[in-house]
Amino acid sequence: MWHSSSAAGAAAAGQGCHDALVAAGVLEDLMTALAPARVRAGGHDLALFGRDASTITAGVASAVCFPESAAEVQACVRVARRHGLPFVARGSGTGLAGGAVPQDGAVVIVTTRMDRVLSVDPDAGVAWVEPGVLNLDLTRLVAPHGLRFAPDPSSQQACTIGGNVANNSGGPHCLSEGVTSAHVLAVEVVLPDGELAVLGGLDPEPGGYDLRGAFVGSEGTFGIATRIAVRLVLLPPSVATLLLDFTTLAAAAETVSAVIAAGVLPGAMEMLAGRMIGAVEAYVGAGFPVDAEALLLVELEGLPAGVATATEIVEQVGGTHGARTVRVAADAVERALWWKGRKSAFGAVARIAPNYYLHDTVVPRRKLVEVLGQIEQIAAEHDLIVCNVFHAGDGNLHPLLVFDARVPGTLDRVHAAGEAIVRASLAAGGVLSGEHGIGLEKRDFMAWQFDADDLAAQARLRSAFDPDRVANPRKVLPRGAGCADLAGLPPDVWI
Repeated sequence: MWHSSSAAGAAAAGQGCHDALVAAGVLEDLMTALAPARVRAGGHDLALFGRDASTITAGVASAVCFPESAAEVQACVRVARRHGLPFVARGSGTGLAGGAVPQDGAVVIVTTRMDRVLSVDPDAGVAWVEPGVLNLDLTRLVAPHGLRFAPDPSSQQACTIGGNVANNSGGPHCLSEGVTSAHVLAVEVVLPDGELAVLGGLDPEPGGYDLRGAFVGSEGTFGIATRIAVRLVLLPPSVATLLLDFTTLAAAAETVSAVIAAGVLPGAMEMLAGRMIGAVEAYVGAGFPVDAEALLLVELEGLPAGVATATEIVEQVGGTHGARTVRVAADAVERALWWKGRKSAFGAVARIAPNYYLHDTVVPRRKLVEVLGQIEQIAAEHDLIVCNVFHAGDGNLHPLLVFDARVPGTLDRVHAAGEAIVRASLAAGGVLSGEHGIGLEKRDFMAWQFDADDLAAQARLRSAFDPDRVANPRKVLPRGAGCADLAGLPPDVWI
């Protein structure tokens, strides 16, 4: 149980001395369990591993360790428990909601050295992998078998499968294939008490409760994955990638709904709007028309005849709804360049300003134009620049508020604008997150979407896995009288 006042208490001199003694004991025990070279507590290391890719949230760790096996993860968890410290799992640190940011002097358990693909069964379409395997590396490895791992976040060159499981990550091609939960069959987990368990199984319908489903997306609050059985899908025999450009955002959004209404479900439908187009083009040189107000990137997959028919439908629908031009990628090189432009969007905004704050709310497709207009208005009211790039097919928005944190008062305006964007999305019938998770940055917004009974049910599930709140504390669930009373905790405790 970790109180919200613990950070302030640790600042007292007496508490600081106590913490230093505890930290020394933690380091000694971790070095015994692993090896001195795989345990770090220097100022640079603690600062580096005290944050993830989110740009406005940082925390403080007691130590950082790098296990190489499930047994070593167990040892790290048990050391943390023995010293009364929480722990947090971390992969590559590409998370965007503060999910891997340590709280309350947590021990950071980094799984990137657990990077082996343990087995691949091409006939069954299953691979067992360790959590530190990079997303794109897995697809590259199984591609000779005609297979791929479908979830493809924009960070897939760097993000790990363990992180994908923790956040139930998505990506452009999850429009047709589904997010990570649809592609995980079983997970070996080190539970918060240090015990090892396997959740789920390779049977089509494993018996008992779906604990695998509960674990995927739990953001490290239920334990640490050490082995994962992932489902592999067939590579499509034919692919066509189309780029449509529009002079209005409304026309592009209407095209998205019209394509799906016409009976075509693309593998991916991505949109870049406004300033984002110019930033990406300057960064990548993908051949995007910078005078367009919106670009729609559509990928069609399937049998050759079906893809050819779908291409004709998209071209026709796009033309009917105001597409200025419709281009079909000439070859794999042009297709890869277009996708490089889309997946480099977050990095491209650095050409505008050094910092960005990103949300990933989801809204109904029919509300895209309305909510995007509200987002532009919110940014203007707070004197901020907003760049929009998002998964248009499923309404998963990624508005980036671009700013310079060195300017006094800017962060206050950024936070206020971020809250307003979340409220606008929820008012339109949307939800808090599509793939980045809740973490720290959206934890306090949970009550905007869920009532007290919903949060209490989530708290009960968390307690079933982690009754002592030591696994990634202060994440996902907010503090509140309803949930705290349920758990028998005082109301200032984060659950």
